[in-house]
Amino acid sequence: MTDAPRGPRPTDPLVALRPWEAPEVTSWGRLPMNAVDRRSGALPLDGDWRFQLLPTPDAPVGGAWSSAYVPGVWTMQDTDDLPQYLNVRMPFPEFPPHSPAANPTGVHERDVDVPAEWAGRRIVLQVGAAESVLLVHVDGQPVGISKDSHLAAEFDLTGLVRPGARSVLRLTVVKWSDASHLEDQDQWWHGGITRSVLLYATDPLHLADVTVRARSDGLLRVDCRVRDTGGALPEGWCVSGELEGQLLTQDAEFDRFNAEDERVSDFLGEARLQTVVEDVRTWNAETPELYDLTVRLHRADGTVADTSRHRIGFRDVEISGRDLLVNGERVFIRGVNRHDFHPLTGRTVSYDDMRADLITLKRFGFNAIRTSHYPNDPSLYDLTDELGFYVVDEADIESHDHAHEIADDPRYLNAFVDRVSRMVLRDKNHPSVIVWSLGNESDYGANHDAAAGWVRRHDPTRPVQYEGAAKLDWAAAGDATDIACPMYAPLEECVAHALSGRQTKPLIWCEYSHAMGNSNGTLADHWAAIESTPGLQGGFIWEFWDHGILQRVNDGRPVGRGGAGLYDNGVAAPGHRWAYGGDFGEPDHDGAFIADGVVFPDRTPKPAMYEHREISAPVRIECFRHEGIVLGNHQHFRGLAWLAAEWELSLADGRTLTAPVELPDLRPGETAAVPLPFQLPEDGGEAWLTLRVTTAGDEPWAPRGTVVCVPQVRLRKAPPQPQPAPVRNRFVEVDDEGLLIHPLLTAAPTLARRPRDSAHRRHASDLTLPELLGGAATIRHRRPRPGRDRWRRRGSSAAPGHRPATWPGEFSRTHVGVTRYGYRSVMAGLRAGRVWVDHGHLLDGLDVRVKRDCDSGRGVTLGGRLRVRKGERITLNVTVTSASRPNPQGILPELAHVDVIRGAVRGPVADRDTWRAPDTRVVATKDVTGRKGTYTLRIPLTAGDESFYVRLRGSDGQRHGTGYLGASVDPHGPIPHEPGDGDPWADTWFYSNPVFVDVTG
Repeated sequence: MTDAPRGPRPTDPLVALRPWEAPEVTSWGRLPMNAVDRRSGALPLDGDWRFQLLPTPDAPVGGAWSSAYVPGVWTMQDTDDLPQYLNVRMPFPEFPPHSPAANPTGVHERDVDVPAEWAGRRIVLQVGAAESVLLVHVDGQPVGISKDSHLAAEFDLTGLVRPGARSVLRLTVVKWSDASHLEDQDQWWHGGITRSVLLYATDPLHLADVTVRARSDGLLRVDCRVRDTGGALPEGWCVSGELEGQLLTQDAEFDRFNAEDERVSDFLGEARLQTVVEDVRTWNAETPELYDLTVRLHRADGTVADTSRHRIGFRDVEISGRDLLVNGERVFIRGVNRHDFHPLTGRTVSYDDMRADLITLKRFGFNAIRTSHYPNDPSLYDLTDELGFYVVDEADIESHDHAHEIADDPRYLNAFVDRVSRMVLRDKNHPSVIVWSLGNESDYGANHDAAAGWVRRHDPTRPVQYEGAAKLDWAAAGDATDIACPMYAPLEECVAHALSGRQTKPLIWCEYSHAMGNSNGTLADHWAAIESTPGLQGGFIWEFWDHGILQRVNDGRPVGRGGAGLYDNGVAAPGHRWAYGGDFGEPDHDGAFIADGVVFPDRTPKPAMYEHREISAPVRIECFRHEGIVLGNHQHFRGLAWLAAEWELSLADGRTLTAPVELPDLRPGETAAVPLPFQLPEDGGEAWLTLRVTTAGDEPWAPRGTVVCVPQVRLRKAPPQPQPAPVRNRFVEVDDEGLLIHPLLTAAPTLARRPRDSAHRRHASDLTLPELLGGAATIRHRRPRPGRDRWRRRGSSAAPGHRPATWPGEFSRTHVGVTRYGYRSVMAGLRAGRVWVDHGHLLDGLDVRVKRDCDSGRGVTLGGRLRVRKGERITLNVTVTSASRPNPQGILPELAHVDVIRGAVRGPVADRDTWRAPDTRVVATKDVTGRKGTYTLRIPLTAGDESFYVRLRGSDGQRHGTGYLGASVDPHGPIPHEPGDGDPWADTWFYSNPVFVDVTG
């Protein structure tokens, strides 16, 4: 125990400043960010610290201390402040920049023995990350303040500690602050010190920063900044370097230019090392070649005052037209969004954890990471350099709940520029970082432009991206993004944009294929379009992790650091479970929406990972020729020599024949035919040919023999088998719990419903019950409970005497009623005529009908059939009821425009497997901004060979769903009823399902 003063007290200047409610204050006493790695030779301060959790930042510190492990969040360490999950909404009601009065504040304290050999040296404290405001005291004296929960803060302690003596270090972390409004990311809310703390010492004359620029042609330039703790620089200092045995000397031409331009400073030294490396080995994600660079700062007598070591890669990044190029090659971005997460420690991840994350991703074909939505731990970038990943490095900015208000708020201007610039200053020497991101879901305003301007000036070698800057116009010039990086933009819209002739930037989804449940099902569709459409270059799946925290069932507490071994293969041990939003008793939460990763919380891969591995396969079976099977190299830089392969022929009788194969010597993009070593048996049974591809030797991310991909092709179909007649159940009943009642069932199946999900968390897969039982059916179901459940009225035919089916839709974003184009699952006929939709609660109701101008009556709605002649005038009636209630995030969105889009469809709309995105153009737009209540838009059209669809656009420019009016054929034959009140299809609305308009000559 210590006799240090029990503060901080209200008279403490750090507390008196109230920095947790001062957005203009991003730091005080904090040293500038730099790219000099000081971890080697530092004094680590990780371990058990004395700890108190105060109710407010200005509450007095008492005499009773507990213990907390650093790095670690206190929300996972047996305190009463538990984790909370919210996606968009802030966890407190106060508006920016304010924070709640009840504001948990963690006081971390420990004794530090300063090494005696540090006498006369500069002594610096580094706190890896603290969430969200850090106050630093040494022996009761104020040292400094820092914000940004995901970047390190350094403080000069030289005049505050004595080498050879003991000091008391106190780190106070305030959980809620003005900065919390900038850190409203889709993850758990925690509080604490999340990355390592260390103390290091340098000579008073030291390297303040090192900037490396290494081009793919071998040109190396190293710019050094030099400072001295005494202020004025001593005479005679110089720098030198070494690159794998090659000596680098100070660039005299650079020194001469600075002298002639009067750019020589008394207190800021600038020097440059420059050379050209012959026969340079370039860096890319497939062959991540690294060089060891050492930079030395010398005193006037030639002795070394300071040293900085770097692993560098020679590579170029540029945008040429609408292509993102790495070393002159247009590369596909096969990416994933990754949070810092661990089921036992929350936000704190170890080096081994990060390496395991990246090895998993590498083995499943990923080559890119977006550091959603903040700079990751510094060790991760060392690993992405080594293992080979393209990184979109993202600043710690997401103001989702108050986005447009903060984007132009001058009080937050400094915070935007500070967070972006410090990220760039820290990570600029990593070859894996190819794009800077200004943040996520923070609207777009002057604060973004200011941050983008700083980045482009400081680092012109990399592009800048920000989704919000381009969301209204992907082709816009002069904004804060060099890449069109949409979020969940429909594939057909992206293809149409790439084919429109208007594209000016690369299009790379910053988020796509949201990985909840089995919703990665469009991966193959996306990549078929990406690989065949110039202008599309890939994207980042949302996301890597299911953020399930391991929880004890008996007391509802996080297990914490001692839980190793209490889970396996994605399953928690008995007495434990994966906790999601609401499982810690918090009343305000967003449930299981945080379980949206391609791996389970213990990093067990989900099936989507195996699909992605095959989609990204480096070697593929292209086609058959008379000389054999054609294989192709689908890499960008590497040949096939690092791979080994074996043929497998699987036969209907259960036999599997194998044979080795020598992969051809193919450069990227080349193909060649190899002979098939098998004679296909003539038994007429089904036969499959598989090419099992493995690593031929050890790779940094995989030992020899690791499976890389298994491309497969069917050589012969199975003979047709007689199909039993389908069972037609005209009624399906469910009980009060929503479970199926059927005489053939002894117990009700739960299908895809999660065992712990309550009624308001059911999934869209529950809607396919009638399809499983043989086709169209009626569902009987209870009414929703007012005030308890949030509902979306879904499709189901309503027989006389029965209520229409109602199903919860809080988390659902799948097709309503029809799971595939043209395939009927649950028939959606609401006799009342109105269907409720859930496109962000933009609307309360939508009714789309089309009729011939010569007809009277209500016309045909989606799912009906209308026969017209080519060139005949038809009228589209769109009846909408504007939103009367806010969405779950408390926002009341507004419908701004209703567009009618005409497109030439390639392939039948009714068959999704062969459907191709249309060449679209808007033929009619109705501005409905400000219109309330229920109203009908009458839009005249002319029937032709093309299809029409309706697009809804909200006031934020986002697309809010489409209903297709397709010139197509019903794959299941004619609809057996004429449209009308008695027809169960008469009042149907299907999300993205066509109205069948037969156009005759």
